[in-house]
Amino acid sequence: MNTILVSAALILASYLLGSVPFAVVISRIMGLRDPRKFGSRNPGATNVLRSGNRPAAALTLLGDLGKGWIAVGLAQYVAGIQHLPASVVALCGFAAFIGHVLPVFLRFKGGKGVATALGVLLGINVWLGVATAATWVIIAWAFRYSSLAAIVACIFAPLYYILGSNVVWRGESSVVVMLVAISAVLLYRHQTNISRLMQGKEPRIGQSGSTPGHKRAAGRTRR
Repeated sequence: MNTILVSAALILASYLLGSVPFAVVISRIMGLRDPRKFGSRNPGATNVLRSGNRPAAALTLLGDLGKGWIAVGLAQYVAGIQHLPASVVALCGFAAFIGHVLPVFLRFKGGKGVATALGVLLGINVWLGVATAATWVIIAWAFRYSSLAAIVACIFAPLYYILGSNVVWRGESSVVVMLVAISAVLLYRHQTNISRLMQGKEPRIGQSGSTPGHKRAAGRTRR
């Protein structure tokens, strides 16, 4: 019973940590517009960058990434002490990610969770996170589409983990399931972006993202 309570508490704490809307909090502290009211209306680092304030965007990125990393790190630490199964750590990582996507503090209307997902990957294994981040950077640099980079990176993340299992890190089936689930949610959350990419209407990195097509899409799916 104690193991169940500790596991449940860890998962809940991970979700609440993931729900902290750093984009909104940092924007308010720095006197910026609410990121939910311009651009893609997404409470995330990419949309904060559209405000023109790079420090705010960087702090948002670090906050969103950090909450995924901390959730997994805390779960790993407690799991080691309480002898909890690896599945609990995986569930905590997924809970932190879902917290960003469906945050209780924003009435379950959050962002897409790319940065938080990266934080989870870094928590699982630094090299897994680095490989996935490098994939994002390469695609973003080559094509100048943040959404395309996120889509490609999220597809490769589970593959990187599987390829490195029992070679670079100890493989856990529960982690594979968690990574596939995160990738599936990310792809679903990017469905509007995928449609715009196919139509050639997706704004590139550095653009305002305020084209008519983007505004209509933002009302349907938050970025």
